[in-house]
Amino acid sequence: MSTPRILLALSGASGSIYGLRLAQELLRRGVELTFTASASGQLVCREETGLDLAGDSTTVARTLCDHLKVEAGIRVVAFNDLFFSSASGSAAPDAMIVCPCSMGTLARIAAGISGNLIERSADVMLKEHRPLLLVPRETPLSEIHLENMLRLARAGARIIPAMPAFYHRPLTIDDMIDFVVGKVLDQLGLDNSLYRRWMK
Repeated sequence: MSTPRILLALSGASGSIYGLRLAQELLRRGVELTFTASASGQLVCREETGLDLAGDSTTVARTLCDHLKVEAGIRVVAFNDLFFSSASGSAAPDAMIVCPCSMGTLARIAAGISGNLIERSADVMLKEHRPLLLVPRETPLSEIHLENMLRLARAGARIIPAMPAFYHRPLTIDDMIDFVVGKVLDQLGLDNSLYRRWMK
């Protein structure tokens, strides 16, 4: 069985830690991971975590590996690199995740706008009928937000809101983060024990 190829994108919603934790778990599972962050995603990530994702791809990849405590395995690509392979249906990844997904990014994907690599790659995933997972983090939600999510769900995207549960009795912030990350991994069909599942 070939190694899964996954594209993970951070956009400018709050909740950068979800995307970083997800990257860590994907790397631990040996996937071929490509990472990109929008300009807003980079700003929010720096504000929320202190992690600077600006710079050339090699430097950012090393920064990410150090932060995630992994040796290697992550490929970083600029969010505006429309020549990267995931921008073409002939070389689409096996799955794409936008985590966190801002309402602006979600709206542009719903409208079929391809102004950068994140939006174009998402468009490719939908047209090629490949898994596109969106992890929106916003509250409250307007009618426009809800309509955009419905439109994307009908087009085949999987909407996984960053909504931690409490039935597993989280004791730390990490427990709450892991619940959301575990739900994303579930949608990818990747086994995990990041949260205690409901039992009768």
